[in-house]
Amino acid sequence: MRPFYLTKTRSRYQPPKAPATLPLDLPWPLLGNLSPQLFMRQYWHQCPLLVRQAIPAFALSKNAGFPLLSPISDKALFGYACDGLSEARLVEAKPWRLHHGPFKKKEIPTTSQRDWTLLIQGVEARHPAAAHVLSWFRFIPDARLDDLMISIAGIGGGVGPHVDSYDVFLIQMEGRRRWKISGQADLGLRPHLPLKILARFKPEQEWVLEPGDLLYLPPNIAHEGVALDNGCQTWSVGFRSPSYRELLSEGLWRLAESLEADPALAAIYADPNQEASLDPARLPTQLE
Repeated sequence: MRPFYLTKTRSRYQPPKAPATLPLDLPWPLLGNLSPQLFMRQYWHQCPLLVRQAIPAFALSKNAGFPLLSPISDKALFGYACDGLSEARLVEAKPWRLHHGPFKKKEIPTTSQRDWTLLIQGVEARHPAAAHVLSWFRFIPDARLDDLMISIAGIGGGVGPHVDSYDVFLIQMEGRRRWKISGQADLGLRPHLPLKILARFKPEQEWVLEPGDLLYLPPNIAHEGVALDNGCQTWSVGFRSPSYRELLSEGLWRLAESLEADPALAAIYADPNQEASLDPARLPTQLE
């Protein structure tokens, strides 16, 4: 199998770098021949977008009789789920069950078994192909970037109908997956489950994604994806929508980090002239 979208070798754990120049005003096949500027104006954070053959190499190779497989094998993904270096979750349906990694190899179902999904976070830090795919989306500010997650599933595998609070690009890399979506306002959840599954999901649109297809979903769009083939792989590039509390916390943390490098602030506070006080809770004048 040839990893067709790798242009150069990257060392393990190296984060992806944005290309020096991006043609932001030109059509991209990845975005259905929309330019990044047009995509951001018309779809980003607003409405879903389905792109057939966003990665044209899949269709070209299939037509030539040499269908491409995912550049990351099932064995590699199972290894990531077991080595403790990646956040991993195993979701089983019928009944719904959620397990957190790291796992033992015997705890992970085989690809021939039904109704399971293995979710692995941050794969861009584990494999150069994932890092390269993530770099395709560097026209979106890094402040919004979360990570690239890979889900691998047996037939019938999924996490149930749900909503997310982030923007996500769902790229089908191996096998087929059926997606159903809805803009419904009813977001009530089924009780007593380990997953946040919608109680009354009413699909309004439905598609089957094949390798190379892409589906973009903005926040709060109800959706459900179900694997139709063994070893189905979907790569999810997620962009979080942080709360103002998170933004403030991150800003203060970055400020504290920058101040640590200032030698002028390394001096220790001293108060040799401090007098006895009847009000110890009051802040000294020198500290005000």
